Amino acid sequence: MSLLTCSGLGRGLQSLPTATGSSLRSHRLAAKSHRGLVRSLHTQYLRDRRALVPSVVQSRSAARTGNHFAHALGPAAGRLSNGSLRRSYASAAAEIVDTEFLVVGAGPAGAGLACFLTSHGLKGIMISTAPGTANTPRAHITNMAALECLRDIGLDKELEDLSSKGHCMIHTRWCHSMAGEEYARIHSWGNAPNRKGDYELASPCSPVDLPQTLLEPALVRHAILNGFKTRFNTTLKSFEEDPDTGLITVHVHDNISKVDYSIRTKYLFGADGARSQIVKQLDLPLSVKPGQGMAINVLVKADLSHLVEHRRGNLHWVMQPDKEHPAFGWMGIVRMVKPWNEWMFILFPTRDTDPQISPSKEEYLARVRDFIGDDTPAEIIDVSKWFINEIVAEKYSERNIFCLGDAVHRHPPMNGLGSNTCIQDAFNLAWKVAYVHKGLAPPSLLSSYSIERQPVGRSIITRANDGFRDHFHVWESLGTLPENVEDRRKILEELQAPTAAGVARRKKFQEAITRTSHEFHGLGIEMNQVYAGPGIYTADEPEPYKRPGRAAEDDVLYYEPSTYPGSRLPHVWLNKTVPTDPMSTIDLAGHGAFSLFTGIGGDHWKQAAKQLSAELGVPINVHSIGFRQEWEDVYFDWTRLRGVEESGAVLVRPDRFVAWRAPEVLESAGACEAKLGQVLRSVLGHKTT
Repeated sequence: MSLLTCSGLGRGLQSLPTATGSSLRSHRLAAKSHRGLVRSLHTQYLRDRRALVPSVVQSRSAARTGNHFAHALGPAAGRLSNGSLRRSYASAAAEIVDTEFLVVGAGPAGAGLACFLTSHGLKGIMISTAPGTANTPRAHITNMAALECLRDIGLDKELEDLSSKGHCMIHTRWCHSMAGEEYARIHSWGNAPNRKGDYELASPCSPVDLPQTLLEPALVRHAILNGFKTRFNTTLKSFEEDPDTGLITVHVHDNISKVDYSIRTKYLFGADGARSQIVKQLDLPLSVKPGQGMAINVLVKADLSHLVEHRRGNLHWVMQPDKEHPAFGWMGIVRMVKPWNEWMFILFPTRDTDPQISPSKEEYLARVRDFIGDDTPAEIIDVSKWFINEIVAEKYSERNIFCLGDAVHRHPPMNGLGSNTCIQDAFNLAWKVAYVHKGLAPPSLLSSYSIERQPVGRSIITRANDGFRDHFHVWESLGTLPENVEDRRKILEELQAPTAAGVARRKKFQEAITRTSHEFHGLGIEMNQVYAGPGIYTADEPEPYKRPGRAAEDDVLYYEPSTYPGSRLPHVWLNKTVPTDPMSTIDLAGHGAFSLFTGIGGDHWKQAAKQLSAELGVPINVHSIGFRQEWEDVYFDWTRLRGVEESGAVLVRPDRFVAWRAPEVLESAGACEAKLGQVLRSVLGHKTT
């Protein structure tokens, strides 16, 4: 067995970018990242092999000295060449591996969580039943909210370098074929002239197109290099909790050596995807709405650079109402994977198509060529099916077992919310686990994870499915829905007719296309999350939360920043009195610490934060913004958004969500300390009187 097979990188390397032109640098960096991951995994492999199971003698010695870690990971360490593993190690596998953090699943949720835990100095084990990182692109849009989480641990620049940027994502199109007639196009992902400012004001980051085949290796590599042991080809079979100690014993199966062993952990994290064994065994209640059918992903190599010169965009809906079509693909989406020579052809079967349908490679290729529309050579790399679900768990956790990502929310890819929500689940959870583990907060803090993230999950599965339903209006107005091809042709012809019916149909079509802006410019659904519950302190607010500005009218399209407790910290560019590189408020907050923002007259808050940080052991970074303060509000944006007076305070949690705010300074340092202490203890989950 080769190292690439063992580490799961073989498939990732098959997806190394080959694009030329403006994206060449990004894809060279992608290749460099993959090579770095290979090196890091190889280093870990050798280290584990030497330290854990270099020989049967050492394994036996380890057993005598209590080194259980050596036993269970023995089967995973074999020769670096193809062939059978050293079965002599298998006898050592009966012992139990002890760890404090076990992450099951190495996708965006699991690997993201491992990365965030390491940023708090926590190390553990991550396992995955998959043979390696994602072998197909799957998720791809990475939004600003997720990038801000990754920015907190210094991964944003690396991932941006691996990605395709805005110039590749300018439009979403509807067309007869890639080479043929275009019905309509719409600006997407912050590229509309009337929306660019909204995106630039919302975040220091910008949306990117980052296929999961590039995202996952970068996350796994970061987790490994920072201390998380990682094992692919390892399947969770079951687990049980000790009622006395609270420890969880997880029984796993090594898919390569065929050996069973156990891992004992304090915390178990279920990031094991849509078929989550952990969700199933916990019997977490699921809210399930009727699905919307099946889709088929056909990954294709085809150089379409000559076609996108005047059709720049990463999503192209292909509809041919004037032609007969196969049942397995009556229409579809041509999605950019690598500009411009790798594509995902997403085919939608007719509603009554048997899910077990299995077209031949030749049939798939014929449909791909129909969608391309010229004689461009095409090669099919992979075919996979998926179902359009609308499912969310009613709760995400049970005691010290926490579920996240697709394990608890399943939906179509509209709005690009999938991997982004997975990463944000992980970011919310990691700091809470770290604070409890380090004794900075009581275990009750952990209850706020499900309280805060489950409503987000519910909202995104609803929005993603609404986005899919919005496309029905496009299909209907273009005449794609009737079964009879002649009926479809008549409707298509009506679109160009100089008649009242033609006018009505064109209006209907234009309205349907415009409605899809809720998907392709849904900044609000990405950024408007507002938490409520014990992790947020709203007792000092005179009124309940109401969405401000345009978000009050349409909270899917528009994001309006606010410091109301529970909101994400607004992004504002700051600078020094003598200007240097600008600094975002986003970068001043986070990094494992609470942050307190104040201004002129806020010295009592600064003193209180310093005293309480020492007393509670909780890191609190204080930032003063204003004229001749630590940071200058150069554009007066903070003044406009802070929601408090200059002497007031805005307390921000480690995940950059506002915990509390005070309109102005109190009468004394003692009063400020008492108030801030009360708030901190409440937010952290301490019992307060």
